[in-house]
Amino acid sequence: MRNVDWSGEATARTASRRRLDRSMRFLRRAARSYAMAWATPAVLEGLIGTGLIAMGSLTPAYLPNNSPWWSRLGRFGLVGPSWRFIGTVLALAGVGLLIDAWLRLKPNHGPNRPRGIRAGVHPWAVLGVWGLPLLLAPPIFSHDAYSYAAQGWLVINDISPYDGYPGLLPGAFADQVAQEWRYTKTPYGPLAIQIQHLVVLVAHQNPYWSAVGMRASALIGVILIGLLIPRLARRTGHDPHFAAWFATLNPILVIDFIGGAHNDSLMMGLVVLALFIATLADRAWLAGALVIGVAAAIKQPAFMAALALPLIRHPMESWSGRDVMAAVGRILGSLALSVGSFSLVSWLTGLGFGWYHAVDVPGMVITVSPATLIGLGIRQVLTLFGATGAAVSAIQVSQTVGLVCGVVVIVILAVRELPRRPLTFLALAYLTVTLAAPALHSWYVMWGFLLLPLVDNAERYVRPATWTTVVLLAYGAINLSWRHDYVALGATAAVVLLARLVWREHTTGQGWAWLGRFRRNRSGEDSSDE
Repeated sequence: MRNVDWSGEATARTASRRRLDRSMRFLRRAARSYAMAWATPAVLEGLIGTGLIAMGSLTPAYLPNNSPWWSRLGRFGLVGPSWRFIGTVLALAGVGLLIDAWLRLKPNHGPNRPRGIRAGVHPWAVLGVWGLPLLLAPPIFSHDAYSYAAQGWLVINDISPYDGYPGLLPGAFADQVAQEWRYTKTPYGPLAIQIQHLVVLVAHQNPYWSAVGMRASALIGVILIGLLIPRLARRTGHDPHFAAWFATLNPILVIDFIGGAHNDSLMMGLVVLALFIATLADRAWLAGALVIGVAAAIKQPAFMAALALPLIRHPMESWSGRDVMAAVGRILGSLALSVGSFSLVSWLTGLGFGWYHAVDVPGMVITVSPATLIGLGIRQVLTLFGATGAAVSAIQVSQTVGLVCGVVVIVILAVRELPRRPLTFLALAYLTVTLAAPALHSWYVMWGFLLLPLVDNAERYVRPATWTTVVLLAYGAINLSWRHDYVALGATAAVVLLARLVWREHTTGQGWAWLGRFRRNRSGEDSSDE
């Protein structure tokens, strides 16, 4: 009789049982966290906010004329000026509630102070609750998802979005696209376009559901951000609670990444993944650089992260020639790997590098970019004095100057911060790019805001970053109201949002605390909480 070795089988059963136990414990913790999130008043306030925003999205501001929603809304009489007014009020109230809920959940600094989020409630559980009303809602606060769908439709019809534009194929897909983008080529990376192509196929080439389906890839980015940002903060010696609150639960992320389905979400999700990989082992940045190349195939600003990757675990120790050459060699290697994987993805998609000819497309519309606003002001003054010839080029000149200033600032940051504080460099460089670029949208700001909690002495940026978040959302409220011809209503809501933030800082003393730190820093005194 043959002897049977049962030890291997028993070991396998034990390992399988352990994996099952771990999975069950994880599911129980997740269920408990979700249950506690639902029982938290501030979380429910945010849920009501996103629900109102979803209802307010069913209005002419963001629904194309050919949207299937109009026939359904018409059955209930939800059309005309009265519905525009009601929808505006709903969306504005939703934005206000979401911001208020976010501020109420803000964690306090210090290990022995109570935190805004209840113990046992994970930020990703809060994000899961807040995002529910937006999952199947029309794309909100932007028409970009409709452009994504039209670009996928072009690929199905064997037209590269780098060579053509949505208006080449008149019909439902093109009609959904905002007028300013209907006859422009796309600057997005080739992987983003192929994802759009796949989504249109999965949606059975339905124009509306193709646009809603763009939220799937955005959600992948949100999941990566939600899971990895706190872990990345912990691994780099920063406050994971603040990182989870400011980055994961930021209302801009909720509204623009989940609600607006912008592909910036997937780009930044992959960037965060690459940064996390780089913290795992000494040479793990090599794999991270390959991931950066994939992220850049979604949107090209991801390339900047390749500069920081190899220095996260190996910052430059001194300015000696040997240390400088070693750091430069790693940075060049990281760039080479990321460019290599980007090129490979571009070749595999069959779309190539045609995006290069459309890099100026985002700057074709007037946004709240500082350079654009300055140029607009100069143009008005020149026109007032009759210098119409110079007024024509005022915005273009101002935007060029803005880009030059941005490059100078990034070079200074690279010298001062990159060698020893690569994550500080990356966050501030992304914010510099956002402010210096010809076009500025709220979702662009999230490039730097997601990494801001990883900056050394991040506390000093909390107040201005919070104000920036509220100001951008207030601008979005005004823009929504303007589209409905109720700009006064939006301006009133913006004032209320800003007043709410001022009142909260006054009642909690945060404004005075910030002022005290500022004075101590100016006088050269040491600030213990920084």
